[in-house]
Amino acid sequence: MKDAGDPVEQATIYSREGADEITFLDITATHQKRQPMLEVIKKTAENCFVPLTVGGGIRNISGVTEFLLAGADKVSINSAAIKNPNLIRESSRKFGSQCIVVAIDAKKESNGWNVFINGGRVDTGLDAVEWAKRAEALGAGEILLTSMDKDGTKTGFDLELTSIISNSINIPLIASGGVGSLKDFLDGIKVGGASAVLAASVFHFKEITIREVKNYLKSKNINVRMDNFEKEKYE
Repeated sequence: MKDAGDPVEQATIYSREGADEITFLDITATHQKRQPMLEVIKKTAENCFVPLTVGGGIRNISGVTEFLLAGADKVSINSAAIKNPNLIRESSRKFGSQCIVVAIDAKKESNGWNVFINGGRVDTGLDAVEWAKRAEALGAGEILLTSMDKDGTKTGFDLELTSIISNSINIPLIASGGVGSLKDFLDGIKVGGASAVLAASVFHFKEITIREVKNYLKSKNINVRMDNFEKEKYE
């Protein structure tokens, strides 16, 4: 764990630099049994002009409602969805599946990948592939898949896991965990079959810029949005 700066400030910078979406996850809220940082979410939403996905600390439908009212465009649920799968169905019916993201933290075990909750601290014993399929059936609009084995290693996504799950579901999959180079972004899409690729530390610590990623992907014939860069900064 490293402090990478103020979340509102960082999100604002990424919004201006051309990110297609900002994902804000309060990874200790559930474990610490505290309320989500709604004021931080509100400030982030006020300063970001791209879709904002927010998660962490949600326990019920009221929590989903609070996040959306605070300015989130999408709500990511992980631990609460495991404990109460009906929350996925209830939320998607009330707000639409397009704004309900089910986050899956998966770790390699002897017979496959298990789903972990509480910020990666508790092994549920659930098979990650089967849980992704069930989440889709319950109404999830997207899957945010994080490989715990790869997260922070900068050795690339878990392409085997990403590929298996992306080929098992019909909703978009966001690949997360392990980016360390430009090629990792490409592999996540081309090899892993992800619909979107997420990175954190390489952006937080200025190792790679969003523009570099988009230019690289475009050069590899990946359809990326290039019209949302802040003109005064880059032109």
